[in-house]
Amino acid sequence: MKKETIKKSYYGLITGSIIVGLLATALGYTLKLITELFEEHLFEGLKKLPILYIIVPSIGITLIYFTRKYLFRGKKNKGIAEIFHTLDHRKDELPFYKVPSHYINGFLTVIFGGSTGIEVSTVVATAAIGASVHRKDGVANIYKTELICAGVAAGITVLFGSPIAGILFSIEVISRKVTKTILLSCSITALLAWTFVHFFDKGPLFNLEVSFWNTSAIPFMIILSILAGLMAVYFTKSVIFIKEKFSKIENNFIRVNLGALLVGISIFFFPALYGDSYHGVIELLAPDHYIQFSLGFIATLFSIIILKPLAASLTLGAGGDGGVFAPSIVTGAILGIFVATFCNHYLHTDLIVLNFALIGAGAMLSAAIHAPLTSLFLTCAIVGGGFQLFIPILIGVFIAKYVAKYLCNYTVYTYQRKKSKLSIQLKR
Repeated sequence: MKKETIKKSYYGLITGSIIVGLLATALGYTLKLITELFEEHLFEGLKKLPILYIIVPSIGITLIYFTRKYLFRGKKNKGIAEIFHTLDHRKDELPFYKVPSHYINGFLTVIFGGSTGIEVSTVVATAAIGASVHRKDGVANIYKTELICAGVAAGITVLFGSPIAGILFSIEVISRKVTKTILLSCSITALLAWTFVHFFDKGPLFNLEVSFWNTSAIPFMIILSILAGLMAVYFTKSVIFIKEKFSKIENNFIRVNLGALLVGISIFFFPALYGDSYHGVIELLAPDHYIQFSLGFIATLFSIIILKPLAASLTLGAGGDGGVFAPSIVTGAILGIFVATFCNHYLHTDLIVLNFALIGAGAMLSAAIHAPLTSLFLTCAIVGGGFQLFIPILIGVFIAKYVAKYLCNYTVYTYQRKKSKLSIQLKR
């Protein structure tokens, strides 16, 4: 009898995973497709009158404000924290309205220049699909985590074309544990999503090809990884600080438009900051830029490295939908371009700029989301021949993660120590 019950529950999990995989794949692919299409057309159209860059983020954030107020009855989106909350509290569910809410708001944020990406919107929306299938299809309560992770695995697979990254992200970031049932559900949905991507998607995120790498570049790769860890902490602190400050602005009009206007001004001076900024990475990797060295190019790279995390933080603070995925990949990639170009010119090295862009992207993403294995396989999948850089990216993602972890722990320790000293002084 017990065996029959277990067998039946496994069948239910497999059936539920297939349903989640199909729905999450459709959601992730359509959101990715329409966002790329509208973002590209709007961005190209605005090039004819660049002054409009200042205005369009305000249009996007304002539209999001009204959809939240009237369509979703004032309920705010809180990103991946929503998934953690529903997993940590058995009675709390991830409601179905989170699917259209994140889908619409993620789309509006990016196409109107909000300096983030659709990754987190996709993750939460696909997780909500998993939660909804869990409720509707009568799958055993113990498989709530499995179906939520299954939806997320499919979403990440569709966005980056890597089923391994999808499975690892669900384990490293969402469930934070490994069980047979989680592996089963995530493998089913990731395989379904990867099959779809294989036949219908147009290729890797960046249409670039890795050729080889040199062991002599390892010391510079280590330096880049350390810098990526530092930048990830800067990004995380920026998001926390700006969101905290914006939450204190009671006037909705000021809160929405202040952040959006600052983002628009940044885009006006540096168009590479528009939307997810993947187009900016492609442009900056053009050989004409870094072969014909100029201080202007180096200054542009440095400015974008500093401004991209701030622009993403302002977008989120103003009410945009998104997270740290795209900004981390982009900032890390441009940091890699900066390091390689700088060293090639001033230290007379022969570093491969594309390789350093990928190592920087993987390292900073790892430090930002605390998921080195996800970042490793994801980064290897976003260009052709990316797995040739498996070893250097592997080194980079772990160095960056532990640098960021050390800095965060040190900051907390220092804060607690100061607080303790202040308490002792007050008692005296």
